Amino acid sequence: MVKSTTRKITQIQGLRALAAILVTFFHAKWVSGGFIGVDIFYVISGFLITGLLMREIDTTGTINFKEFYSRRFRRLLPTSFFVLSITAIISWLLIPGTMRASLGRDIIAASLYVSNYLFAWWQADYQNLDATPSPVIHYWSLAVEEQFYLVWPLLLLLFFTIAIRLKSRKILTYLISFVTALSFIISIYQTETTPIWSFYSLPTRAWELGLGALLVLIPPIRTKKLVGLLGFVLIMVSSFIFNETTAFPGINALLPVLGTVMLISTIYSWPPFLNDVANSRIFQWLGKISYPLYLWHWPLLVLPSTYLARPLGSLERIMAIILTIYLAYLTHRFIEEPFRKKTTSPSLVFKATGLITIASVLIGVSIMLTTTDKIDVTGINGAVSISQIKARPIIYEDGCHANYPQTISGLCEYGDLNSTKTIILYGDSHAAQWFPALNEIAKRAGYKLISLTKSACSSVDIIRSDQGAFKMSRCKQWRLNSIKRIQQVKPDVLIMSSFQYFAQPAQFTDRNKWWDDGQRKLLKEVRNSSPQLIYITDTPHPMRDIPSCLANYSIAKCSATSRSQNLSIAGFKVIDPNSWLCSQVCPAVKDGLVVYRDESHISVDISLALIPQLSQALRDQGVNL
Repeated sequence: MVKSTTRKITQIQGLRALAAILVTFFHAKWVSGGFIGVDIFYVISGFLITGLLMREIDTTGTINFKEFYSRRFRRLLPTSFFVLSITAIISWLLIPGTMRASLGRDIIAASLYVSNYLFAWWQADYQNLDATPSPVIHYWSLAVEEQFYLVWPLLLLLFFTIAIRLKSRKILTYLISFVTALSFIISIYQTETTPIWSFYSLPTRAWELGLGALLVLIPPIRTKKLVGLLGFVLIMVSSFIFNETTAFPGINALLPVLGTVMLISTIYSWPPFLNDVANSRIFQWLGKISYPLYLWHWPLLVLPSTYLARPLGSLERIMAIILTIYLAYLTHRFIEEPFRKKTTSPSLVFKATGLITIASVLIGVSIMLTTTDKIDVTGINGAVSISQIKARPIIYEDGCHANYPQTISGLCEYGDLNSTKTIILYGDSHAAQWFPALNEIAKRAGYKLISLTKSACSSVDIIRSDQGAFKMSRCKQWRLNSIKRIQQVKPDVLIMSSFQYFAQPAQFTDRNKWWDDGQRKLLKEVRNSSPQLIYITDTPHPMRDIPSCLANYSIAKCSATSRSQNLSIAGFKVIDPNSWLCSQVCPAVKDGLVVYRDESHISVDISLALIPQLSQALRDQGVNL
């Protein structure tokens, strides 16, 4: 068992500082895999909480649940509520009224410590990935931890009781090991099948806390400095080789988690330089303020970016981090420490917790009540609702556009249903954005239109090696099924398009060669299936949520400054829509219509407005319309 000593506390404080630095630097875009800081926090929490509970069980034979939850609430809730309230007020002042419904919902979920499941549900829809990030999304990790605190004391006491009745202390270790292993297996499976739910849920993260708990029951490693050094190396390597496309948690999370386990298990024999860093004044101080530091850093990075409707520059991010550290210090000194040290009866703490939670929920409800759905900017044809701008092509509602889990597109037909001539639209959501225009063109020209589209899956035969949020093998299976159908139907016209940012490897050195290899494979698969192979190159990417931008700023402020840099695709007749949408700039509003429904997809209204240009371009390529 790793015992509690002064030295141990300082080492743990140093680990907390490292975890907070990694997460903060990740969100500041300085360390690509810094999100593993959350995993370090989980191992530490599992270790400390289990040690606390086991000491109580060994001393009294039970757990005083009132005292335990009272201590947890005093330690976490005041700081959490304070930062959440300030964030809510500032967000209400800065963000557009059109975003307040989602902000209020997020505040409520964070208040109730269920935001991990809210964000998993929200982000499981690929279309929401383009949405402006929530200023309280980082509360998901607190929700996981609070859910763990809710069930772990009960489970630990149950396991201890079983071990006592069986007269074997080892049974306790075996039971914790079983639960930990089960969670790890679930994590691996869900990371493969439903990765977003795996990222956010307690059952897939519990093994990280469980490994921390097991450290309490195993003897420390006293002499192997190499083990501690290897643990540190695992953490640092994973923080720099991982990125947002890394499938996580699952098997990849073993690197930082085992690294943390190695460091804690060798806490009495770290290499001298690690001891020196961990015990340095700056790391000890950062470890003390790590909790408010974690809470403050994200809203201070995301809210200015949302207000300015652009990513923050390097200097702006540095200033945000400096302000984060200052506010974290003030919060630690005047909120966190006074409440943690305050001696209050559990019943009073529970009453205060209830009142604070109700107040926080009411803040969220109040924000939701101030929501507006209208954008009224000079240059737009009258006030237009957000829901109208964000409307998606009908194939989404009909179930004909394949979402993330699906590997087969729906058997749906549009256009002139009585025609023997056929157009197939094939590709990802950037192909689907052309469906409204193509459906009208097909009706007028006497073509049946079949849609074979799936979110986040390029029409070109390329698979990102590591996509993280979406399992790319499903893209591969969907593509095989779609190509098979194209070969069976043999359409008169095959029209393809792709979101070009999905059409690139997570780590690449020669993007053009990679693209060329993929399109050659595609050409080989479809060239005998249709006499007309058309490829619509990608539309410009404004890289900001246009409806939200227009709710806050003028049209000029929301316009993009450059076109999409499209790659060629040999063997296909190419239509480039850039000139239809851009001149010197790519305006957010064209002819009174909002061009984009989010950060990259053109709106249904613009798709319909471009029917003349698209029709003429198809005729120019030899399509008989």
